[in-house]
Amino acid sequence: MDAAAQSHSAALLSSLRYKLISFLGPEQVQAASAPDVVAGVQPKLVIVPGSESELAEALRLVGDAGLTVIPRGGGTKLCWGNPPSRADVVFSTARLNEVTEHAWADLTVSVGAGCTIQTLQETLAQHGQRLALDPLWPAKATVGGVLSANDSGALRLRFGALRDLVIGVTLALPDGTLASSGGKVVKNVAGYDLPKLATGAFGTLGIITRAVFRLHPLPRNARSFSIGTKGAEEARRLIHAIQNSKLAHTALQARFENEAAPIVDILFEGTEVGLDAQEAHLKELAELASLTVTSPDIWNTRQDLWSFAKPEEAAIAKISVLPVEMDKSTTAIAKSAKVRQLRFKTVLQATGIGFLRLEGDPANLRFSLQDLREQFESNAGSLVVLHRPAGMAPFDAWGSAGDALPLMKAVKKQLDPGNALNPGRFVGGI
Repeated sequence: MDAAAQSHSAALLSSLRYKLISFLGPEQVQAASAPDVVAGVQPKLVIVPGSESELAEALRLVGDAGLTVIPRGGGTKLCWGNPPSRADVVFSTARLNEVTEHAWADLTVSVGAGCTIQTLQETLAQHGQRLALDPLWPAKATVGGVLSANDSGALRLRFGALRDLVIGVTLALPDGTLASSGGKVVKNVAGYDLPKLATGAFGTLGIITRAVFRLHPLPRNARSFSIGTKGAEEARRLIHAIQNSKLAHTALQARFENEAAPIVDILFEGTEVGLDAQEAHLKELAELASLTVTSPDIWNTRQDLWSFAKPEEAAIAKISVLPVEMDKSTTAIAKSAKVRQLRFKTVLQATGIGFLRLEGDPANLRFSLQDLREQFESNAGSLVVLHRPAGMAPFDAWGSAGDALPLMKAVKKQLDPGNALNPGRFVGGI
């Protein structure tokens, strides 16, 4: 950029900042600093609107100025996806953090996008209810961020995906429009299905300002078990047997690590009498397998993959495979890790969705990820890179979008024609 262009850009930014301060206040419009960096790209401004209408108007002003926008909640997943092609203004939803309506009799809740999952769960627990969702880092992760990243854990097996739990959403669009869809009842089929469209869109279609969820009662009791197996094939057979049994389990996952024997974890919820019956049935099903009662902490194993001793030597990916291909997929991971002299840990849920951590030389990490992505995609699976070491060569986070990409681009053009929201971060450079 030449001197004249830099001067014009600085003047434009100064004018925009003055306009934003005029209705948001000086404390809510700040110059971006090092902690605001997004995947290596330094923004210029950080704004923290106090209401949905303020956010929408600020978004319109930023869009009119031709600047790009990075939505931010708790920042726990801000480096997921590809680096943005530009990052001018960060929009924080930190002040949109209220539980606006808990219709406990209808098992629904309306909540601001900046509310953390932990705060939401604590509020719902006062009426014996919960959002049946177990995302990463609930103490910091916000409703909007979790929806944008489509982050759900092992509870998905029993209660469905995040798209099954969200029944309403409000989005701020780049033209300043606040678009709402869905409602406060569990069954709502009228209008455009904006909640499902925004879930997993990575903030590329609009900034989520509020969401409505359907809820479930809190369980009276819970009990977790771990079952040792002799190999990947036995782990798959055990999971298949559990899935085809009369066991009323809430969560089911398998853990794999280099030469260690795979471990299958299962969670039951209910009354103590019911849990005793489930345990007895499980013992019969597991036969001679090693069965132990374990701590609820095993369901944080996915989160533990991000415990970095040497982040420069680790890559983390979200994978999806056909459940019947679990043993073949984990064998492929072990083989690739061995060939590339890498260490690996995998947490694979019974739904076929899992998380993989690879450790070792950055060049070998890249080769292994590429090889595994090709294998998974050739068999109806996927591999999305969530964390990569700084020393690893550029690598697309998403992989192939298949035939869906033209439609995704068309929706993006319709809702964000100026490509202002999270440009370049999503699938296919969206």
